Order: sequence, then structure tokens, then C-alpha cells
Amino acid sequence: MSKNLVLRIQDMDCAEEVAILKKVLVPLIGDEEALGFDLLNRKLTLKVGDDGPDEDSILDAVTQTGMQAVPWSEEMPADQSFWQSRGRAFMCACSGACLFLGFISHASHSGLAAALGDGQLFPAISLVCYICASITGAWFVLPKAFFAARQLRPDMNLLMVVAVIGAMALGEWFEAGTVSFLFAFALLLESWSVGRARRAIESLLDLAPTTARFLCPSGGEVLEKFVEEVPEGVTVLVQPGEKIPLDGIVTKGASTINQAPITGESIPVEKVAGDEVFAGTINNQGAFEFRSTKKADDSTLARIIHMVEEAQSRRAESEQWVERFARTYTPVMMLIALVVAFGFPLLFSGGWKFWIYEALVVLVIACPCALVISTPVSIVAGLATAARCGVLIKGGSFLEAPAYLKVVAMDKTGTLTRGEPEVQEVIPFADHTPEQLLRNAAALESNSEHPLAKAVVRKADADGIEFERTDGFQSLQGRGVEASIDGKSFWLGSHRFMHEKGTETPEFHAMAESLEQKGCSVIVVGTDDHVCGLISVSDSVREESVKAVGGMKDVGVERVVMLTGDHTTSAATIAEATGVDEFHADLLPEDKVQQIEDLVMKYGHVAMVGDGINDAPAMAASNLGIAMGAAGTDAAIETADIALMSDDLSRLPWLIRHSRRTLRIIHQNVFFALGLKALVMLLVIAGKASLWMAIAADMGASLLVIFNALRLLSKGTDLPGEPAQKKKLVGDSNLG
Repeated sequence: MSKNLVLRIQDMDCAEEVAILKKVLVPLIGDEEALGFDLLNRKLTLKVGDDGPDEDSILDAVTQTGMQAVPWSEEMPADQSFWQSRGRAFMCACSGACLFLGFISHASHSGLAAALGDGQLFPAISLVCYICASITGAWFVLPKAFFAARQLRPDMNLLMVVAVIGAMALGEWFEAGTVSFLFAFALLLESWSVGRARRAIESLLDLAPTTARFLCPSGGEVLEKFVEEVPEGVTVLVQPGEKIPLDGIVTKGASTINQAPITGESIPVEKVAGDEVFAGTINNQGAFEFRSTKKADDSTLARIIHMVEEAQSRRAESEQWVERFARTYTPVMMLIALVVAFGFPLLFSGGWKFWIYEALVVLVIACPCALVISTPVSIVAGLATAARCGVLIKGGSFLEAPAYLKVVAMDKTGTLTRGEPEVQEVIPFADHTPEQLLRNAAALESNSEHPLAKAVVRKADADGIEFERTDGFQSLQGRGVEASIDGKSFWLGSHRFMHEKGTETPEFHAMAESLEQKGCSVIVVGTDDHVCGLISVSDSVREESVKAVGGMKDVGVERVVMLTGDHTTSAATIAEATGVDEFHADLLPEDKVQQIEDLVMKYGHVAMVGDGINDAPAMAASNLGIAMGAAGTDAAIETADIALMSDDLSRLPWLIRHSRRTLRIIHQNVFFALGLKALVMLLVIAGKASLWMAIAADMGASLLVIFNALRLLSKGTDLPGEPAQKKKLVGDSNLG
């Protein structure tokens, strides 16, 4: 038998903390599969057998790592204190400020050359500033470094602390402060993603109302309770304009429902008795009743939230490259320093003092300053350039990911299309002109808030058509409208309404079906004795969609896939118009997730581009989630890793090229940083290296990688609407 022990880990913010916890808990529990990490909520779930450790032993083990654990409680406040939420950023900012003040005061007192290179001429204020910069920068690293030292498992944290202490011992206070600050800044970049994901969950929760009105099964009176307290199977009441609180089946009344938050459909769906409705969707005009079929924690919206949590948690456990590299780099550099200090005196001439000095040179050159900043500075420059180009990228790993993409999956509504219906064709009959037909339709629709009605009115306004006021306006729920224009009766409605009116002919039927097969909604205008004409309305393809799809193929994306909740006919029309390689229609959110998981399994590197809440789980399940910024919902943008702020799909090919350029510069920086260190190491082995040479090489490597990274501040690759730079595209597919 086993039981679940659930804890809240106060300081668990990123994969680094997860790795540290595994080091102490796996030997204690005996099985890594028994540990479950939820970074979004800082939750740790352990499956403990009857003969396993007790709760106190586990809490003590967590405390050894420098983190704190408490038993989990749903009632615990989600809000963090300032120190928990902003402490890392605050200490990093303090470190940077102290480093800057120390350098300015040192340069003012002793000159710029001394501030950069002479470790002996320090005014008191500079010394204090550099010490403060070192302490504040290493504040959150010290507990982990001490833990690594106790476990005899050196990592990057321990090497950073040793390098800082070594620099202090050598009197290189500026070097110590710089290393500490830059390392803190690098860790800060990695810690933001969890907070964003947590806010995404909060915005998802805001979709559904907190209360619901329902008929008491026993007395028949109307009760209003929190949705969590509403039992399954009761009759729920919904008024016009309200959000639907639970999943259910319509039992009385009719209305049109905006299902875009769940299914992604661009046009509201008519709902009558027997149709299904979803929590979080929006009722437009009609009042209706429905029977709840699921409890609040099992609704479609609740499952979306759960899928986002699960997918984000899986992603957060991946280890960063620097951490993996440090497993070898750190112990090797420390071992080399020990060999030089205590082994070389026995093998070569020069004496103990000489080789101990050379060992200190090894410690200085082992300082991870240039190596640590080689990636973050490049990333920051790349992020800044992307932001200036209207692409918001939410972290360094997400800037690197587009370079490896094999497949780009895209939502249809609001992504490949504009997301709102527009009039496509105006087809008059019976001697009516297009202007007359549109004028009468706009007059009839001017009193309606339905998206299709707004599309007709917008079209009339755009064409400069003025329309009359109507008399005796009557809305026929779920069917259409009737009114008088200049004393003559008109009606307007759907294809079905034309059939009910008895005015449908084989010609009209064939025309309406032809339009519907193109993915259009058909609006029919008629009088008591004849049909005046048809107006087709559909979501239109964005002008840049075709260019974006072609551009992604040009930069090496193997397949572009469209995923949509719309019906197959509409999806096929948009797929043909945009040139995507394949499409999948009639998808609910969980279906999109399954499609993404299948693509990831087959191709490895997959991006999901979307704009709605229904796209959030698929974004989280993909390797890279990209949201259409302006049109996207808050939850989709927060869940996504990248947001296109101008809703410009043509930014996608540019993003891929920009990512590849960034990766090339990162690789160059790592080569420069390690190459110079290797060169000095060869001089140490030859007994020709000096402390000044090591400091110059380390600072030289730092400056080299910084200036190389700053090249990313130029756009460097083609942007839509700018002159082509063909030469810069050569080798974009080569990441080396």
C-alpha cells in the first residue's frame, strides 16, 4: 500500500529547484516515478509506501536544500509576499546597482584603466560597493552552492561561488561583483516563465461565472449558488448576455451562443432544445434553460485548465544546457586547479609557490563569467530586437526554439482568418440591384447585435449606402427578423427560414447550398411574395496568411497544418486558399492537444499558433506556443511562449530566421569563451601564464562575447515590407 503526501515548496520556481529536490528525495523515496512536480502551484506530490520515510523526514530533506516545504492546503493563499515574488529580481537589481556605483567611483578615483584592470587601487567606497554586489548577486545561489558542496556534487552554483571567493582572495573585487551579478541576471531570465503560466491559469478561471441560477429539484424555487455547489442534472437558467456557467443540454428556449472561447468557431452557433452548451461560452440574445451534465470541476473549461497545468509542468522539468555542461566543466576545472597546485610541483621545476600561483590562475580563468553571459547577453539582445519588430518572446529558450521547428500548426479563426464575419457576395434576384438588396438587408439588421447582422451593416457603411428606418421590427428567435420598410413588409433569415416561408425554389436552394459548401453563412432577404436575394457571409482569410505559409516553407518548415473547431467544409475552403499542407476540422480543445501530441511524436519540433482560449492547451502541449497578440485572449497570450503583437503572420518566417541567427551567435560566444580559457590553460601547463594574463583573458572573453551579442540589436534578417537582403539568408538553415 502507498499513500500520497502533498507539499507546497515555497522556493520551487524553475527546473533547477526540481533537479536539486530530486537529488535528496530519490534516494529517500527510492523511485523517481513516485515524485510529481507542479511548478505552477509549487506543489510536490510523493507516493510513499507503508515502509517509506515519514513526513518529518521528507520535510527535513527539503530543508537541507535551502528550500522550505509545508503540508499542502487548498485554502492556502495563492498570493506571494514581495520577497517570494520579487526577491530574486530585487537582489539582482541591487547587485547591478552596486557594481555600477563601485565601478564609477573606482574609475573617478583611479582612472578607467585601473577600474578595469588594476586590482590593487580600490577606494573604500568602491570596495564596499563591490562586496555588496557580490553578496546580493549570490544571495539566492549560496544555499544551493553549500548544498552542492555538502553532497560533493559540484554544479554551476558552486563554481560561481568558488570563483567569486577566489577573485576576492586575489583582490579582484570588480571581477567578483561582475561574476555574481551576471550569474544572478542569467538565473532571473529563467525564472519568469512559471509566473506567466500561473497568471494564465488565473485568466482561464475568469472565463466562467462564479455563480449559477438553477431550479431546486425538490421545491422548484430558483436558487443561486457557487458553481462548485451546483449538483449535476439540475435545470440552469441563462439570461441574454450572460456567460454559461456549466456544461449541459438545452431543454427549453433557443439562442445563439458565442462558442469561440471553447471551439474556436468564428460565427455564433444556434442552440435549440437538445443541443450541447459549454461552460465559459457566451449567450447572445435569447433566454433559455439547460440541464447540467457535468460538475464544475469536470467541465470542458476545467479540462482545458487541467491540460494547461499538466503540459506546463512537463515542460518545466527539462534541464538547461548550461546546467548539463556544468556537470563536467565544474569538477574538471576544480580538479585541474588541484593538480596544478599539488601535482605539478612534484613533476616539474618551479617550486610549490610558483605552481600554487599557477593554480590560482586556473581558478581565475575557470571563472564562469564569460561562459555564463555568453548565452544571456545574446538572448537579451535577440529579445530586444524581436520586441522592436513586434514579436514578444517570453524567455531565452523560446527564442532558440523556432530555429529547430519542423512543423507549424495553426488555428484557423483569428489566426489564418480575421476572426470576424464579412460579407463575401451580394446576389440579387427579381429585378433588385445589389445596392437595393444590401440597403434593405442593412435596414433589417440595424437593430440586431448578431455578428452576421453587424457584418451586413459594416458592408453597407463601407459602400456608402444609406438605409431607412424600419417599422414593426420583430425578432423571430433562432429564425430571422421581420419589419416594414417604406410601408412594405420584408423578412430576413437563414436558408432554413426561407424554406419555412415557402419561397424556396430549386434555383434558390442550389445557390444557397453552393454558398454553404464554400463555408459561408447564407442570409436570405425576401417579401411576402418573392425572394429579393442572397447575401453570403464568412470569415475572410488574412492578406498575409498565404505569404506567411509560403515563407515558412521557404525557410525549411516541413509542414504547415491547420487545426480548427469549424466544420470541414469551411476548413477545406480556408486550407485551399492559404496553401497549408493539411488540415483537421471539427476539433474540440482536447482533440487539438491530441493532434499536437501526434505531430510532436512524429516530427519532434512543433509550434502551435493560435488566438483563443481553446488554443491554450494545444499551445502548452507543443514545443512552442505562439499567440496572435492583439486578437488573442489573455489566457492564450499568457500561456503562449511568443506573441505576435501586431497580429502579423508574416513575422513567423522572420522569427525563424532571427532565431537561427541568434543561435549562431550563441555558439560563437561559447566557442570564444571556452577557446580563450583553453588557450590560457595551455600556457598554465607550459608554466608561462600569469594572473594578469588570466584576468585579461577572462575579461577579454567577456567583452568579446558581449560585443558579438550586441550585433543582434540590428534586425539582420528580412522583415516584411523591407528590401530583401538575400545575402544574409545564405546559410540560415545551418545552425553551426
